[in-house]
Amino acid sequence: MWLDHHLYSLVASLGRLLRKPWAALLTIGVMAVALALPLGLWAALSNIERFAGDVQRSRQISVFLKPQIEVERARALAEQLRARPDVGAVDVRTPEQGLAELREKSGLAEALAAVENNPLPSLLVVTPKGDELALAQSLEQLGEADVVQHDAGWRQRLDGWLRFGTRLAWVLAAMLGLGALLVVGNTVRLDIQSRREEIGVLQQLGATDGFIRRPFLYLGACYGLAAGAVALALLTAADHSLREPLGALAQSYGSRFALRGFDPLQALGILAGAAALGWLGAGVVTGHYLRQTRGGQD
Repeated sequence: MWLDHHLYSLVASLGRLLRKPWAALLTIGVMAVALALPLGLWAALSNIERFAGDVQRSRQISVFLKPQIEVERARALAEQLRARPDVGAVDVRTPEQGLAELREKSGLAEALAAVENNPLPSLLVVTPKGDELALAQSLEQLGEADVVQHDAGWRQRLDGWLRFGTRLAWVLAAMLGLGALLVVGNTVRLDIQSRREEIGVLQQLGATDGFIRRPFLYLGACYGLAAGAVALALLTAADHSLREPLGALAQSYGSRFALRGFDPLQALGILAGAAALGWLGAGVVTGHYLRQTRGGQD
């Protein structure tokens, strides 16, 4: 009988939703927007963190040697650096290679062809294995080094923005989740008010609070589950609309970065969380009403 009543409560809740489609759609729409905003921000931050992780794996330090340093000495210095435990790899770029790359990418091939002597120095591209900041400071002490280029400041600022964005996502999730909770609670409260006489008769017949509360709990869970599904649909549509232009933009910079949406496990977690949110909102309102009516009867 307990299982039969659970099944009856679920079917009855779905029936009440279908009997008032416009009111149900309005409640589900408000909840879906409240859920989609923090979820969208979370998805955006996840993609930015993934992109930042790809960038951070390329932590190369450019060591421009003094102009009088010969290529043979540059290669010998590269061998010495490869033996260090904090160095992962060292790539030697000769002045000829640098000039050829500059001609290819700068569009100044004709102007560079008029230059008689190659003004470019030898270049060592060092990939750190450990602390890149400490390695960059150490490379600056080399007698053969002229300029050490290491742009780590922007990555540190990016990490700071990502931490701030994550905290902002949690704050928005808490605030908008509370809003969704109140929306479900108010909807269930109106449904309770329309069934006051029915609830009173059940209480007179000795029905337990759990028996009375169960249909409203399933009603709140149905609202939450539907809102979670609509929120996922909105975010999926946004993902598909942004994926192509972002992919073209990344390709223009020589990157294969592409947006990544929610995987099936994450989608199931979102649906379960939305249903639990609706269940909680209905439970709070129904429990408050039953305590009031029980107190009045006492």
